[in-house]
Amino acid sequence: MNLSAVRAAPDAARTPVVLEADRVEKTYPNGTHALNDTSVQIRRGEFVSLLGPSGCGKSTLLKMFAGLEAPSSGRIVLHDGHDAAGRASGHRSMAMVFQEATLLPWARVADNVRLPLDLAGMNRADSDPRIDKALEMVGLSQFSKVYPRELSGGMQMRVSIARALAVQPSILLMDEPFGALDEFTRNKLDSDLHQLWEQRGFTVVFVTHSIYEAVFLSSRVVMMAARPGRVIADVTIDAPPHRDDGYRVSQPFIDNCRVLSEHLARANRGER
Repeated sequence: MNLSAVRAAPDAARTPVVLEADRVEKTYPNGTHALNDTSVQIRRGEFVSLLGPSGCGKSTLLKMFAGLEAPSSGRIVLHDGHDAAGRASGHRSMAMVFQEATLLPWARVADNVRLPLDLAGMNRADSDPRIDKALEMVGLSQFSKVYPRELSGGMQMRVSIARALAVQPSILLMDEPFGALDEFTRNKLDSDLHQLWEQRGFTVVFVTHSIYEAVFLSSRVVMMAARPGRVIADVTIDAPPHRDDGYRVSQPFIDNCRVLSEHLARANRGER
C-alpha cells in the first residue's frame, strides 16, 4: 500500500452524501484560525475518522456537523440539502457523544438515557422500549436502575452511547469518546462500537488522536494538519468489513497504520 491511497471504494460514487463540509473556515473572536478551506464529504453508512495532531480542528469540524459551531465562511450541508445553521426546526436524525460521559449524577442510568426523549416531549409508553433497546445494544440492560457513580468509566461511556442511540440516529458524531480510558477498556469499546456499526448501518464521524483506533474502526480516515486546520489526506482503509482482535495483529492492519503514520508525520511537519 502506498501514500496515494484510494480515496473511495469502487461503488462509493453510487452511495449518497449525507453530510458535507464545503470549503469551511473558522476563525474565533480571539483570532485563532481553527480551520482553513476544509472540505469533507460523508457518505451514507461510512465510518469516517477525523485524525490529526492537537489543534488541527477535528473537534471544531465535528461541532459544526452537529450545529454547535457556525463556520466563519463556507457551508455545512445535511443530506436533505439544508444548511446546518438553519436546521433546528427541520428533520434531525443525528446524535453526538462527547469526550466526557456528561451524565446526570442524580439520575439513574435509564433516566440518563431517556433525557433526549424527555426533552423532545416523548411519552413514557413510546420511550420505554427505546431505552430498553439502547441499553441492550451497549450491554447494560441489567444496570438500568443504578446511578452513574456506581459504574466504571467505561460503563459510563456506554450509557452516553446508549443515550445517543435512543434517538435512533442515522448519523452518530463521536468526539474522542474513549480517549480517557485505559487501553484494555478502549479496545473493548472499539470492538463493541464497530460491531454496533456493522449491525445498525448508521453513519459515524469519529474524532480520535489514535492511529490504531482509526484503523480498527474506520472505513475511511480523514487526516488533518494544524496551523490552521486543514485536510491533507483522505484514506480508504483496506480491510475486511468485520474486524476482530485478530485484525489488530494482521498485515493489513500494520500496512494501514504505516500509511497513516506517514501522513501524520507530514501533518506534524506542517506539510500540505
